[in-house]
Amino acid sequence: MSAPRPDGTGLFIGGQRETGQDVRTGNVTAALAVANIVKSSLGPVGLDKMLVDDIGDVLITNDGATILAQLEVEHPAARVLVDLAQLQDNEVGDGTTSVVIIASELLRRSNELVKSGIHPTTIISGLRTALKEAVKFLKKNMVLKVSELGDEHLINAAKTSMSSKIIGKEGEFFAKMAVDAVKSVKMKATLADTAGMEALEGGGRGDEEAKSESLPSSSSSSGKQRYKYPLSAIHILKAHGKSALESHLIDGGFAINATRAAQGMPTAVEGSVDKPVKIAMLDMNLQRHRMAMGVQIVVKDPAEIENIKKREMDITKERIRKIIDAGARVVLTTKGVDDLCMKYFVEAGIICARRCSKDDLRRLAKATGGKVVVTIADMDGNETFDPECLGSCTAVREERIGDGEMLYIHGCQGNGASTIVLRGANEYMLDEMDRALHDSLCVVKRMLESSTLVCGGGAVEAALSVHLEEYATTLHTREQLAIQEFAEALLIIPKTLAVNAAKDSSELVAKLRAVHARSQKGDADKTLQNTGLDLIEGAIRDNLAAGVVEPAISKIKSLRFATEAAITILRIDDRITLSKDQRQ
Repeated sequence: MSAPRPDGTGLFIGGQRETGQDVRTGNVTAALAVANIVKSSLGPVGLDKMLVDDIGDVLITNDGATILAQLEVEHPAARVLVDLAQLQDNEVGDGTTSVVIIASELLRRSNELVKSGIHPTTIISGLRTALKEAVKFLKKNMVLKVSELGDEHLINAAKTSMSSKIIGKEGEFFAKMAVDAVKSVKMKATLADTAGMEALEGGGRGDEEAKSESLPSSSSSSGKQRYKYPLSAIHILKAHGKSALESHLIDGGFAINATRAAQGMPTAVEGSVDKPVKIAMLDMNLQRHRMAMGVQIVVKDPAEIENIKKREMDITKERIRKIIDAGARVVLTTKGVDDLCMKYFVEAGIICARRCSKDDLRRLAKATGGKVVVTIADMDGNETFDPECLGSCTAVREERIGDGEMLYIHGCQGNGASTIVLRGANEYMLDEMDRALHDSLCVVKRMLESSTLVCGGGAVEAALSVHLEEYATTLHTREQLAIQEFAEALLIIPKTLAVNAAKDSSELVAKLRAVHARSQKGDADKTLQNTGLDLIEGAIRDNLAAGVVEPAISKIKSLRFATEAAITILRIDDRITLSKDQRQ
């Protein structure tokens, strides 16, 4: 063991060490820097960000998770917030910007408490208590149970989600499309799926706590059949040209970005429900059979060479014949198809497409009830094609979309599938539309699975802030300081919404708090608790009546994730950075 280093770090290894308040302040500053990047993109009048990478590719978006994923964040504490946005995106799909803003504000206020002499452990305990009380109040008073969700609530939730995105102006059109798409992939949930949904709604805590706090719809004691809506079954295709309003949904169908391999093939294959069109999905080459590498054949008679070539062609023909005899009328492969194979398909009147995306074929296999075939060799060493692997649909047509053609598969007879074909002026617009639609699809899925909603526009944050300030005064410990700061931190959402809309945030938030205080003191008017911001008029209103709603799970998850992230960073009081020679 060597003597302590002369640089004053006190370490026996080569590196730098930061401790105490220095490291805490550094972490908070880094977290605030990340939050400030996405802060101006929050809300229906938020602004977009243009991100340019090192090779000049441009990305224009105001989706918090996308912005942070593109940034090369080096600071370890700031990376926690980047991961936080990604987690919110994966779990809920929406609310990525607000979760980062809340986490950074909690950190900033907690750091001020530490500077005032409050121990971090006390603050962490207070934040946990505040979170528990906030979630309890939210589920008891703010969550609205919608037993059989009508399309109106679902469309409102989808419109709220996409109000801040590029397609916000056409919100009605795209919201309807998102709701129809999610409903078209409805499936019965298995016991494992149901347990997963209940864990998500309960929040993954202890059994007793989860039971006491679970969302109103999550009681499985009634034995009611639950349904799931797998978003992986919704295929989104982007095609240049026309306006965004020319986008369309193929209900119960599938579109694949591929064309016929040869002009002689038919442009459409029609069937019916009784006599479906069979589709073969292959993940292998359909090319002339060649001898394996390293195989040498010594030919003495030149005539034998022709026989070898003929046999190679016959092997290929037999493979194609097996696929056709199984009943396939459409063949899609991820690999190549050579001219010889194409000739056989053209003669048989079969549509064949090559170089298809493997992910698309997997989705199509699920949608049509087929399987992706990797090889036609069986266990005995022979070559056979199992008809069970074929998918079924009522029609396959090649249709012109924009500059190219696509294959449309109608009437899929598998587990349900639908495709949304997005139209738009350019690549940037289509990518942003795709991200906006993904968020809306996630919101609709969560609302259908949990059947609960809360009001948006800062209503939840203002109500929780008022309640937590009241609740803090009932405690006789130092934790009440942390709970008061938690209550203040939540107001960052309505404040940021108002600032981004160029309104007077102080006045609007004061009005909002006054209304929620009246509501919680027993005012007869029950609609007061639904009061949120109207950012267009710069006033407050009943946001439930205005249709500004969000899934309850989105709010609960964002509160939980933001608090956990803030606690994770607040617990750090020492940072050791190894020098490069020590890392090797």
